[in-house]
Amino acid sequence: MIDTDKILETGIKAAFESGRILRFYLGNLAEINKKGETDLVTKADIESEKIITETIRAIYPNHSILAEEGGLTTNDTSSGQSNRWIIDPLDGTTNFAHQLPLFCCSIAFQHENEIITGIVFNPVTNELFTAVKNGGAYLNGAKIKVSGKNDLKESLLVTGFPYDTNGIIDPIVKRLSNCLKAAQGIRRLGSAALDLCYIACGRFDGFWEQKLKPWDTAAGYLIASEAGGLVTDFANKPFQTEMNELLATNGLIHSQMISMMRI
Repeated sequence: MIDTDKILETGIKAAFESGRILRFYLGNLAEINKKGETDLVTKADIESEKIITETIRAIYPNHSILAEEGGLTTNDTSSGQSNRWIIDPLDGTTNFAHQLPLFCCSIAFQHENEIITGIVFNPVTNELFTAVKNGGAYLNGAKIKVSGKNDLKESLLVTGFPYDTNGIIDPIVKRLSNCLKAAQGIRRLGSAALDLCYIACGRFDGFWEQKLKPWDTAAGYLIASEAGGLVTDFANKPFQTEMNELLATNGLIHSQMISMMRI
């Protein structure tokens, strides 16, 4: 039996520890490295991941951890049960490197292939988004819900662009064009986890992006879903952690957004 209260408490503690590290390094980076042509990694990413992992391991030494920088560490010896933490220590590294306050750490807990806890923390705004499966979604302890917009032309959308656009630039531009013509407006913040949380609290009505990873989406997916949102791929298939394209809406404009994704 999983103690979700303890899982949530551990995840929040890890997120706050991460926030302390991120605030320390914000504007104080000695160097910025690349792990791809445009994909950045900093000491803040590494140190944040280290403190999150250590905080979790202190309570759950046998759980597996899938983290953006460290990959998958499998220590699960709990009688065949699958318990996995999915971590993005700094979602929005490019923003962080440019001292834009749109970044966060994202921590999800997955039991038997189901995400049951999600935590996203922006240490600059001190906004803590949390959700437990079937328990609703919260921002700093206050329950949140998605917007009530049901018309795409009155909806504010958000999107993101992958670091590697090889072979998909045309569909990216086509979908962007479709949405620009149909919606009230579009923003691009640079953090998929925050985009999903902003769907959850009604700041945005729809979000789409391609080439995402589990650590980008796992926590935000649960938070958006528990706030009443709908999360699928572009073909309207239910969310899975390994899917690399994602559409999240308030549910009311989902079918309209699906039509925008068709190219």
